[in-house]
Amino acid sequence: MTTETLATPQRAAFDPYAPAPQTAAVHFLYRLNPLAKLAGPLPAMVLLVFVRDLATPVAFLALAYVLLLVGARLTWRTAALLFLGIPLAVAVLGFSLSLWTDASRVDHSVVVLQAGDWVLYGQALAVGFGTALRLAAILALSLIPGLTTTGPDLVRSLIQQLRVPYRIGYTAMAAFRFVPRFRHELDVIRAAHRVRGAHGGRGPFAVLARGFGYVVPLLAGAIRHAERVALAMDARAFGAYPTRTERYPVPFRGRDAVFIGMLWLVSAVLFALWFPWSPA
Repeated sequence: MTTETLATPQRAAFDPYAPAPQTAAVHFLYRLNPLAKLAGPLPAMVLLVFVRDLATPVAFLALAYVLLLVGARLTWRTAALLFLGIPLAVAVLGFSLSLWTDASRVDHSVVVLQAGDWVLYGQALAVGFGTALRLAAILALSLIPGLTTTGPDLVRSLIQQLRVPYRIGYTAMAAFRFVPRFRHELDVIRAAHRVRGAHGGRGPFAVLARGFGYVVPLLAGAIRHAERVALAMDARAFGAYPTRTERYPVPFRGRDAVFIGMLWLVSAVLFALWFPWSPA
């Protein structure tokens, strides 16, 4: 296991020529089809838009935490986001939203805090934290495919399972490959400016001026790279035929259907528990 593999947990899990994520045999989310990881949490995310209680988002948030802890390899930064960042954001956002709740709509509830003429009601806290918990649950559910799926695997799955035209899919993949290349070229441009002494001083205006100085070389590099990609695609007769032979398959297997069915079942059960108590 190389240092690069340990430092880069997101790999093309279905590519036989690329290193799989560390302990991929243990972390099952990497071995699921990308579309299954998108379709599974989707009903729960839609349901969370409409619920108004506290128990439903807490349940979905706990479900997302369990799936990520068991099925994904979390770096220390991701773990800090899950266990420190999200709870802190829920606390700050929930309390802030409760302060903006119309007091005339919640004045029938118990008084939690009072300072002079200002009163904070318990129902206002429930509304504020309910909204914050819904947003946190949607974010946590979106991390299930986001942390365990790569762009190339998702594009190949869209082409193979949903029959997206490969001309569109692989054009999007080429654009996706531009991102790390731009990052590398930006590092090279910054190093060249430092060598030539073109720092431009310090402060916000100097940073802004340096940013404008990076635009032209980055644009020139993007044009050169796009031209090379276009020539390479023309040389390989890309788009000349209605279908394309895939380098490797991204299969949709029984485990993917089971994963989708289980998440949909959990969403249906939680909706059934919430719906009778839904306010009119």
